[in-house]
Amino acid sequence: REDGRVSSVSVQQLIEQISCVNKAKRIDHVGGVEEGAYEIYNCVEKIIKQDILGCEMTDLEGKDLGNKEDSTAPEEEVFGDVLWDAHDEQEQMEAFQQASNSTCELGFEKYFERLNDLVAAPAPIPPLLVSGGPGSGKSLLLSKWIQLQQKHSPNTLILYHFVGRPMSTSSESALIIKRLTLKLMQHSWLVSPLTFDPAKLLEEFPRWLEKLSARHQGSIIIIIDSIDQIQQAEKHMKWLIDPLPVNVRVIVSVNVETCPQAWRLWPTLHLDPLNSKDVKSLISAECNSANVKLTKEQEKKLERHCRSATTCNALYVTLLGKTIACVGNKGNIDEILQQCCQCQDTVSLYRLVLRSIQESLQSDKEKGLLREILCVIGVSHNGVSEAELMELYPELTSAVLASLLHSLHKMCLLTYSCGLLKFQHLQAWEMVKLEYMGAGENVISAYRQKLVEYFTMQLSQDRVTWRSADELPWLFQQQGDKQKLHKCLLNLFVSQNLYKRGHFAELLSYWQLVGKDKSSMAAEYFDSLKEYEKSSEGEESMICLADLYETLGRFLKDLGLLSQAVAPLQRSLEIRETALDPDHPRVAQSLHQLAGVYVQWKKFGNAEQLYKQALEISENAYGAEHPRVARELDALATLYQKQNKYEQAEQLRKKSFKIRQKAARQKGSLCGFALLRQRALQLEELTLGKDTPDNARTLNELGVLYYLQNNLETAELFLQRSLEMRERVLGSEHPDCAQSLNNLAALYNEKKLYDKAEELYEKALDIRRRALAPDHPSLAYTVKHLAVLYKKMGKLDKAVPLYELAVEIRQKSFGPKHPSVATALVNLAVLYCQMKKQIEALPLYERALKIYEDSFGQMHPRVGETLKNLAVLSYERGDFEKAAELYKRAMEIKEAETLLIGGKATSRHSSSGDTFSIKSALSPNALLEHGQR
Repeated sequence: REDGRVSSVSVQQLIEQISCVNKAKRIDHVGGVEEGAYEIYNCVEKIIKQDILGCEMTDLEGKDLGNKEDSTAPEEEVFGDVLWDAHDEQEQMEAFQQASNSTCELGFEKYFERLNDLVAAPAPIPPLLVSGGPGSGKSLLLSKWIQLQQKHSPNTLILYHFVGRPMSTSSESALIIKRLTLKLMQHSWLVSPLTFDPAKLLEEFPRWLEKLSARHQGSIIIIIDSIDQIQQAEKHMKWLIDPLPVNVRVIVSVNVETCPQAWRLWPTLHLDPLNSKDVKSLISAECNSANVKLTKEQEKKLERHCRSATTCNALYVTLLGKTIACVGNKGNIDEILQQCCQCQDTVSLYRLVLRSIQESLQSDKEKGLLREILCVIGVSHNGVSEAELMELYPELTSAVLASLLHSLHKMCLLTYSCGLLKFQHLQAWEMVKLEYMGAGENVISAYRQKLVEYFTMQLSQDRVTWRSADELPWLFQQQGDKQKLHKCLLNLFVSQNLYKRGHFAELLSYWQLVGKDKSSMAAEYFDSLKEYEKSSEGEESMICLADLYETLGRFLKDLGLLSQAVAPLQRSLEIRETALDPDHPRVAQSLHQLAGVYVQWKKFGNAEQLYKQALEISENAYGAEHPRVARELDALATLYQKQNKYEQAEQLRKKSFKIRQKAARQKGSLCGFALLRQRALQLEELTLGKDTPDNARTLNELGVLYYLQNNLETAELFLQRSLEMRERVLGSEHPDCAQSLNNLAALYNEKKLYDKAEELYEKALDIRRRALAPDHPSLAYTVKHLAVLYKKMGKLDKAVPLYELAVEIRQKSFGPKHPSVATALVNLAVLYCQMKKQIEALPLYERALKIYEDSFGQMHPRVGETLKNLAVLSYERGDFEKAAELYKRAMEIKEAETLLIGGKATSRHSSSGDTFSIKSALSPNALLEHGQR
């Protein structure tokens, strides 16, 4: 309640109970149920991100508050420019955990010895084939052996992939090979461009394996479980036939019936049927867990039954034990035993399990819902979530769903994978098809249509999630509906979602199905983007548009359409420079991507200039030891290597390596467990109230974290405490105090408390001016943000000296002829124009134009934008002839840029800092919009 008292005795009891529970989190909330649920959601999300994954802290450590968009690095952060799907990686981690969760070893010791012999055998050696019938325990064996290897051979790098259901994402060959390559790159500290073309990816994998294995000190073991579930496995896994590098061993598991003929010559480890001892052990374990006791006679009956090849495999026996244990406490064990003994394979036993679940349901409605749930999961691409089931079937209550899923999960029919419900084993899905879909393709088609309508409705509401991007195009493909698939692909956000998660091969296969070649596909995307741009207004919308242009440019680059990739990447750069800030980290991202195209195009001079600008922005935004800085250093090193400048390349690589090494030490493992332990200790010290510089820094980090999550009140609390502690420990004039002041100022600016922000920025500037070098990035940061704030508040006279100081700092940092200096000159010129001081603005624009022309050439878009600004200035001074001449030159540059892709909407945005925008062609009667964009 608002007066601080709890609403009932039961709530008071709950609070008392959880107060003594370790790791319990209590959320105090006054208000509606929906708001409370939202609070809990936010809390759980924060716990996952900062405590479990620990992913933000390396990005935020010790940094000033900047723009919220930069709270987490984009997917390509860890692996250079390669797009990485965290969901796919998490799915593999869960598949491994699920495969290894059985406590029964099933006499695996003899198999472990054989696997160990393979690792120790002298090279060259072909892959080892682990074969067995469906459900024989191949995944369990491999996962248990991986755990043993990780424990006893820490220098051995083990890369595994568990293939799920055929036609699911986990069975796509290009994604498997890309994932294995990236894991190798991650462990080898190698960041290099990686092709996205599926055919080239498969072709180049053996070379990557040779190259990366040579860098690894120790053995590399690659394990692919259920490799025969990959479509056209022989064709897509040709590298298995080639001789492997000396320190590489490969193990693959297959079903006996579906193993490709050419692979049958490899050394094979065949899993024998379970012996009577293992059968008894498995069934006893299940019965004991449910306190069910079997008689000697019942045990003998089970032993006699489990003697055929299909009734003595691990899955069948496990399912048998669960069935007996489930019924044992409620019914006649002899009766259920009799029914089980009539089931001669796993599919028929699954059918018995399903019927027993059906009989436990109270109404025909619940039985119907059970059927719907199983069928809709079965026809999906990658599974269905509980929330989606609730929306698909409004009559399905959460209580009924929870009860059904509990039974289906307990009896090994369904499992959870990344929050999606899937069939735990192929035999379970086969049983559902036999039981519910006997009519064949028509029934499957009807359920697919239900999912199509559901995800199509999401798209119509502008809800493009990874789920709709995963499911909808695939469903159209399965239905053979090329027209709807084509329309779906032209939804820019669906294609962006697939591409940014690295599902390039999947996206390309859809376009091939609708019969479009690369060039026509590029043209259609560009036309869709131009249409979308017409309706884009406001900063948020423009930032989103810039992301779409960048995605298109990168996609075209990966397709090898370099000339067509330039225009969308250039447009993305223009929008970001205008909508955000010329020094914003996302501008660095645009520069980096554009440079990548020029590298492939062998225009090394252009690429070098762009990479250097991206490096400068990244260093200013994140500091010199951030992974994003390492990325730019790596890119420049690769560029120098291509130009045979080996000494320069080596220096940059060493610098980058040190940064990545330090970041890896801070981050711990991929899931950040080392960081979690460090964070727990820090929070414990904070609770004890020790005043130390480290604790003050941690308070600052927590403040930044809450700020980035838009929790401004909590952020203010932590930042204020950080400032107070730093003043006590370090003194009020220490540069760390300036950081806290700067962060608080940024927070007040966000809350539109401009007077407070101004006071704190001024204090921070005063400290940094006295404590830091005149060209220090932190000083430049405060100067820039205070200048922008003055401008926002209309205090233009106070803004001028700061804009002038920004020019000085950049000149000292980069030299007088650097493009960054030109951007600062343009910003100062715009300010003078706002103050009606055109005479002071003119030489600044002219100097900026000269720098841009010398740096980028006479036809660069930045030159065009500066010419446009000079045209506005000449027009306002009454020099119409010169204005027309300048404007004509600007338009020629724009038209030349347009030719790169065969037509492009005229940019309404500048690419050179704060600029003017012309609403119509210059003429004596033209109307000009004068001001900052």
